[in-house]
Amino acid sequence: MVEPREADGRTALKSRQFDIKEIGLVREVKGMVARIVGLPSCISGQLVTFSSGVLGMIMGYDLHEAHALILGDAAEIRTGEQVYGRAEPLRIPVGDAVIGRVVNALAEPMDGQGAIAYAAHYPIFRKAPGIMERVPIAKPLETGIKILDTMVPIGKGQRELILGDRMTGKTTLALDTILNQQGKGVTCIYCCIGRSYSTLARAVQHLTAGDAMGFTFIVAETAAAPPGRQFLVPYAACALGEYFMDQGKDVLIVFDDLTRHAWIHRQISLLLGRPPGREAYPGDMFYTHSQLLERAGALSPEKGGGSMTFLPIVETQQGDVTGHIPSNVISITDGQTYLSTPLFTEGFKPAIDLGLSVSRIGSKVQSSAMRDVSRPLRLEYLQFKELERVTKLRANLSEDMAKKLTAGAVLRELLIQDRSQPVPTEHQIVLFEAHRRGVLATRSIEEVRRFKREFFGFLQQKNPALVEALKVTQALTDQITARLTQAYAEFFKPEGVRPL
Repeated sequence: MVEPREADGRTALKSRQFDIKEIGLVREVKGMVARIVGLPSCISGQLVTFSSGVLGMIMGYDLHEAHALILGDAAEIRTGEQVYGRAEPLRIPVGDAVIGRVVNALAEPMDGQGAIAYAAHYPIFRKAPGIMERVPIAKPLETGIKILDTMVPIGKGQRELILGDRMTGKTTLALDTILNQQGKGVTCIYCCIGRSYSTLARAVQHLTAGDAMGFTFIVAETAAAPPGRQFLVPYAACALGEYFMDQGKDVLIVFDDLTRHAWIHRQISLLLGRPPGREAYPGDMFYTHSQLLERAGALSPEKGGGSMTFLPIVETQQGDVTGHIPSNVISITDGQTYLSTPLFTEGFKPAIDLGLSVSRIGSKVQSSAMRDVSRPLRLEYLQFKELERVTKLRANLSEDMAKKLTAGAVLRELLIQDRSQPVPTEHQIVLFEAHRRGVLATRSIEEVRRFKREFFGFLQQKNPALVEALKVTQALTDQITARLTQAYAEFFKPEGVRPL
């Protein structure tokens, strides 16, 4: 028979919560890396806590010690300090409440708007979905950028690299793509990696001014943040995005930029004593980025049917796309959009070089109407650029050459687009259908600009049913084609003879 006091003791023991953890000691601190003895069961990616309150993450170990990446101020850590660890991977909180907020690599709020009520915890280094969990990419991600939607189409679940020299409009291109997702059911994440605080502030202002924060949140670690957190921030953004993808939603993540992430990884690896390779980057540089970018994709209906699209940004040096990081990321992604400094200085914006830009998903994600109007555009534009270069120094041109140059100049004018002004798909279709039919071939550049600026509004006012039909069907049926022909003719009639 069990005594009542003994039974009460056992009940209390069962109800008590035990916190089991290992304790180690800091042997050495070198830069952002701490060497620790006494954590025999540690695993890579494990979160550890120093007795000073600073957090760390296990990056590697050998027979005698573990190597921890310091996620706070390394100056607060002392040799001999105790370290506490649990043998479980690093997790961060996730949830719907993060939308509209600015958080850091550990999902802690940075915007001064109070705590965030999260719903769950996700591992920051999560395994990418397997082949059987995915489906082919078939749905378009409408960027609102005319030159992209027509000639470099992007699908939901794709990884499309944006690269180019500094100050060529890479971040603007990505942010404008986010602005165009309003009302399309896409959750957007802007991930700021090691950029200046002023750059982050401009991005927040850009998104706020475009009313995008209702479906967007920002995960950021600026250049002033501890290097460990700068290394983790893209993986944190990915984990937060996976929460929404697992709910069957479409997610778009912009990584700005992976060049700085590579710099941080190089610093960490050199401090860890790993042998340097090309350009002093470690041998696992390719794996580091592929581990991140492989987490994009479109899930099967059995897995919820969600998708996660990546737009990583990489900076080139003097247009060199053969550098270590650009060539690595090009080989990982499903296409690249290259922004050219000469085109930017010429005033062609967005300064996308079609000769070096490609989408490996291609036209299979485009609607029937968009495919019809965009099919000849790339070849036509590239031929125009080559013809323009060849004839620049020639005074006498044949009639055929003059016509091609005029048509090319019209196409170039149609492709030019101001920042923060995404163009709806149905608007793009009516613009490039006019070009395909030759409606603009005899018009001056000023008339083309007026057409680009005013025609869609004119069409919405005169024939809203046609705009709605084009938006719903996304196809150039015989009826829609006939009504467009009438609208083009009516728009270019002199003001005095237009029907009321």
